[in-house]
Amino acid sequence: MKRTIVLAAIASLLIPSLLSGQVPNKKNSAEKITVAAYYFPNYHTNDPRNIRNKGAGWSEWELVKAAKPRFPGHDQPKVPLWGYTDEKDPKVMAQKIETASKYGVDCFIFDWYMYEDGPFLNRCLDEGFLKAKNVDKIKFVFMWANHDWVDIHPYTRGAAQKLLYTGVVSPKRFEEIGDELVSNYFTKSNYWKINGKAYFSVYDIQKFIENFGSLEATKAAMERLNVKAIKAGLKGIHWNLVAWGKPILPVEKVPANIPELIKKLGFNSVTSYVWVHHVDLPERQTDFNIARDQYFAYWDKAKTEYPVPYYPNVSMGWDPSPRCDQKSEWGNFGYPFTNTIGNNTPENFRKALQMTKDKLLADPDGPRIMNINCWNEWTEGSYLEPDTKNKFGYLEAVKSVFN
Repeated sequence: MKRTIVLAAIASLLIPSLLSGQVPNKKNSAEKITVAAYYFPNYHTNDPRNIRNKGAGWSEWELVKAAKPRFPGHDQPKVPLWGYTDEKDPKVMAQKIETASKYGVDCFIFDWYMYEDGPFLNRCLDEGFLKAKNVDKIKFVFMWANHDWVDIHPYTRGAAQKLLYTGVVSPKRFEEIGDELVSNYFTKSNYWKINGKAYFSVYDIQKFIENFGSLEATKAAMERLNVKAIKAGLKGIHWNLVAWGKPILPVEKVPANIPELIKKLGFNSVTSYVWVHHVDLPERQTDFNIARDQYFAYWDKAKTEYPVPYYPNVSMGWDPSPRCDQKSEWGNFGYPFTNTIGNNTPENFRKALQMTKDKLLADPDGPRIMNINCWNEWTEGSYLEPDTKNKFGYLEAVKSVFN
């Protein structure tokens, strides 16, 4: 009799919750949103290619230090609260990992550079991040930044933009790259996986197809990498495509018919890198909220246009003026001489994050993933890392919304 009474009592607690789709005393897992932040790894010294082109000891911090206000009210230079640290130092990366995990960032999406003749900017990841003592506190993944690399660090207006490295690799080289990805990265316990598949994002889909010469050959190469991942114990590759409708870099061209490419190549999801790939900046300092509203209009379109889930982006800001030669006339002449985003206060950023969260949760069948530009794009004016003006304000915004 006592057992019957106890079971009845338990049932009276469980049944209403089960009918409502919730488990007592546990947060509904559907409410959890994975927050990933892009990471641009050009803030360490003595990368072999940078030594060759810029000299020993150079990193993109030099552009941050040299930046100047280019118009009234222009907030430059940005000054990092932590100082001009070297990210290939495991202790430096440990500080970033600890801070990211504390403030609600679940994953770093590393801009990953790999060319026909080898890697670029990899010391941050291989020597710093992966050797940090607390590396397991955060996930990491790759966005293959397979765009051409031109010499614009800094860029003198009117000068020829010298191509240093092409983003196209040979099919043979791609097979080698795939082997390295699977053996050295995808199989690590903290490499981010979606339903058991290693997330791998491609920045420039047109350059990617150019590697192989046709859609059919591209799809075959993707499938071969998928098989390699399965043989290594994974469920395959989660292929993500970065969509953009407005080119930024001088070498970029707008991809044609992205929805069709997604279907034919078998991509699993789509995302964005930064708001300015989708919005107009009509003013020298376009208001953050105006840019936000334009992006949200694009997001609505993306949800219906793309045949796979779309993972939204929140951009902290936009100001690539540190990449301009500070002696050149400033204006809206083309990257890096572009209009900027202003009024991107921590509070406005927090509101954009909250709106993004609410929009994701309002779709019961939609994804629970978003990304932020950027953890550390200091020379493009989009970073979460603390500076001397706002301290930890942008990270506090992330924490208040997601953690």
